[in-house]
Parts: sequence; structure tokens; C-alpha cells
Amino acid sequence: MSFIEHLEELRHRIIRVLVILVLGFAVCYSFSSEISTFLLAPLREALGSTGKVVFTGLLDKMIVELQVSFWASIILSSPLWFREVWLFLRPALYEREARAIFPFIFVGFVLFVLGVCFGYYVVFPLTFKTFLTAGVTGVEAMMNLQDYLILAIQMLVLLGILFQLPNVMLILGFMGIVTKYSLRNMRRYLAVAFAVFAAIVTPADVLSMLCVWIPMMILYEIGIIAVALIVHPYLHRKTMEED
Repeated sequence: MSFIEHLEELRHRIIRVLVILVLGFAVCYSFSSEISTFLLAPLREALGSTGKVVFTGLLDKMIVELQVSFWASIILSSPLWFREVWLFLRPALYEREARAIFPFIFVGFVLFVLGVCFGYYVVFPLTFKTFLTAGVTGVEAMMNLQDYLILAIQMLVLLGILFQLPNVMLILGFMGIVTKYSLRNMRRYLAVAFAVFAAIVTPADVLSMLCVWIPMMILYEIGIIAVALIVHPYLHRKTMEED
């Protein structure tokens, strides 16, 4: 394909992704109440009878439904727009390259889903329970509906993206940019960088920061192991075949 044809193909795929997101938004908006109830479940379980969720503005419920539907459409339609990304990349690759890259697309989707599930089933219950039981007792918690739902679904999307870290490390390893040795040497610097990032994207408290920083460090260690067990043996075999 020529450069102009690649641009035309890119335009075509972007339009298809936008159509997918619009249709996903319409579907999610029709189920926005159910999605909101699902997102509220960990908070309500943590609150128990000691608090309640409230809204303070007349349009809060309508606005939050629109915002939740937008972010939910990104998550729920991810298999379709992951497919569009793959279909855009596929014509530019030789058959051998396509076979090599396709697993990364699949692994990327799986990691995205795992990140969302980790946030909902692990981070949310742990964080909410810790926050609500810490400090003074005998007071009732009143949680703002809009603030919570937007923060919750954005955190799920963010964790889905952060869980791509091992996949990115594998790709960089196969490209020869990093090795298990260079990744180990960078560990201390990236630990600081991850801490700064976690402090920026989370509320101003240590526990929320740790809920992002610790998974990132674990994912980084998983990435190092993956590079050591997958990339290095592959590159060694390739070097032996060339010799």
C-alpha cells in the first residue's frame, strides 16, 4: 500500500472505531442504571448501614449517566476496537510478522480485562473498607454519587491500561530495546517514576497511591520474568539459526 492508501485505511479504521464507540455508548446508556448499580455495589457493601450515597444537584444523575455510559462503552466495546487496531496493522505485515504480533494484541485485550477486574474485585473493596473503618467511629458517611461513579469507572479504565505494562515490555524486548538485565537495572528508577505517577492520578492519600503503585511494580516484575523466559530464549534460538 502507498502512503496515501495507508492514510485512507487509517481514516477508515478511525471512523469504524468511532461508530463502535457511538453504538457502544447508546447500548451502555440504555443500561446506565444497571451499570451504575454494578459500580456502586462495592461501595454499598463497604458502607453497610453506616452511610449512604447521595446526589446534591438536580442534573447530577443525568450527567453521571452520560459520563458512566461513555467510559463503560470504552471498556465493553474493547474487543471490537482492539480488532480494528489489528486489522489496520495486519496489511502492513508479512505473514511471519503477523503471526508474531497477533499474540500481543490478544494478550493486550486479556490484560485490559484483568486490570478492570482487579480494580473492581480487589482494589475497590480493599480501599473502601480501609477508608471507611479508619479514624473516628460513630459517624455516618454521605458519599456523592457523581464524584464516586466517575472516579470509579475512570480508575477501572486506567488500571486496564496500566495492566498493559508486561505486554509493552515484551514488545520492547523482541525489538531489542530492553533486556532482562537492563530492566533489572532500571527497577529502582522506575519505582520512583511509578510512585510519582500514582501520586498524580490518585486522590491525595497514601493508600490510594499504593493501590496503583504496588500493582505497577508487580506488573513490572512480571514483565521482567516474561522477557527472561520468552524473549531471551527466542533471541538465542534466532542467533543460533543465523550462525
